[in-house]
Amino acid sequence: MSRRAVLVILFLFVSLGTIIGAIETACAFDWVPSEEEIRKYRRSWNPLTNGPILISGVDISPKGQYHAHPFLFGQYSERGYGNQLSVRTKDTGSTLYSISPLVNFGYGWSDHIETELSLKALAYTQNGPGDKEATVSGPADTSFFIKYRPIVQDPDGWRPSVTTFNQIILPTEKWFGTKTPAGGFTPIGRLPSTKFGSLTWTEGLEMRKNLRPFRISGGVFYSYHFPGHEDGINTYPGDIMNTRLIIEHILDDAKGFGYNLEFVGLHVLPWRADGHPVNVHPTGGLNAQFQTSSSHTIGVEPAIQFKFTENIVGAAGVLIPIAGQNSLTGIFPNFSIYFYGSKSGKVIMR
Repeated sequence: MSRRAVLVILFLFVSLGTIIGAIETACAFDWVPSEEEIRKYRRSWNPLTNGPILISGVDISPKGQYHAHPFLFGQYSERGYGNQLSVRTKDTGSTLYSISPLVNFGYGWSDHIETELSLKALAYTQNGPGDKEATVSGPADTSFFIKYRPIVQDPDGWRPSVTTFNQIILPTEKWFGTKTPAGGFTPIGRLPSTKFGSLTWTEGLEMRKNLRPFRISGGVFYSYHFPGHEDGINTYPGDIMNTRLIIEHILDDAKGFGYNLEFVGLHVLPWRADGHPVNVHPTGGLNAQFQTSSSHTIGVEPAIQFKFTENIVGAAGVLIPIAGQNSLTGIFPNFSIYFYGSKSGKVIMR
């Protein structure tokens, strides 16, 4: 059996298993944390703060708790990485300014399942020597995802929280005619990055552990792009893997003040889970010199977080790529605000 066949089978089993797990949990399936485990976790140290910016929250919102979560992700790029994974960059001959507003709406249906809807827009300006300046704005993709937490962390032991992440991305940018940005991606953000304008399914596994005064979160996400059609040709972009590792250090519990170090990996793979040869390369715009089917970005973001009220928290940071291959570098500033609400009237940190 080929490697691609194994990947297809593995992908289908993981997808099917997580969907069945979520459905069965909603029907009182037993493989969930006990009420005592959840009470123990909620009595433990976990001050109300924004948390990480570049990963969706690992622990689940309590039943009946909801939030609106606007972000603003930016990008300034005029250099890129070559065809070898390296820390060295080179001038691309063009400049890209990009901002991508995003808002998530989330709701805790039970102590084990949370759903979220994400709406995104994009505006960018691209220019370079001899090139006509291009300014584009419009809707970007729309995402719906379900998070299911079969394991909640034990404050007195080693066990972390473990959550599955299941996401469908609709290419609404293509429906509204928003043109593809340089490199084919919007600025790296909270949700796993995927190919611009592609119908995409993402599976992920997240974990978090609180170790006062630190919180450690991480996740691995695999995205499969469904075949597309462009200019009379069937298109097959490579699958994508996103990785995240975040360390939070909370300095003031009452004020929700602390700082984060957030490590990000974005990897466009040279294969697809369905076995089709990849025929969409990271070309065009600033990346016209890149002709291979894979690319990589590795970055680190310092960020600060703070609490405005008992229902509103926020954070700000700047992502800086430190190594890459066939991708853009630059600076990626971003901002986050949570507006929490609850049927009980009291907001509980996830």
